[in-house]
Amino acid sequence: MLLKELVTCKHYKFADEAESWRDAIRMSCAPLEADGSVTADYKEEIIRAVERYGPYIIIMPNVAIPHAQECTDSVRKTAVSFMKLRKPVCFTEDGHKEYCVQNFFTFASCDTDKHISNLSSLMKLLMNQEFIKEFDQIMCEQDLKILQKKWEGQN
Repeated sequence: MLLKELVTCKHYKFADEAESWRDAIRMSCAPLEADGSVTADYKEEIIRAVERYGPYIIIMPNVAIPHAQECTDSVRKTAVSFMKLRKPVCFTEDGHKEYCVQNFFTFASCDTDKHISNLSSLMKLLMNQEFIKEFDQIMCEQDLKILQKKWEGQN
């Protein structure tokens, strides 16, 4: 359901690059902001959390899940967006590869059950090596739609 929801709600973005990890987070929130799922403050809350705690949002090589505290005032509805950068953005000054990311799944939550369901669906997909191989190759909206149709019942 997660991939279908991303496509149906148009909660995705593809870009060549971001000037910094902060800009990448701002960009990854744009689809959620556009439909009113979050307010403009949400992206800054995420940035403050990463500044405070470090790049904890990087959950595996090349994948980050930007998010802020659940039920914050800047979240209007529980949702997820996806952003892919052609050129990875690094979360550290030294450019260490394990802290460079191209894929962002931005989570916004005001419904714990839906949030856990979204997170669980994403984790199931990301633990599947076949999915990861195909996922790494997507570069545009059409690629995402093809991936979504193939993997529709498996997340």
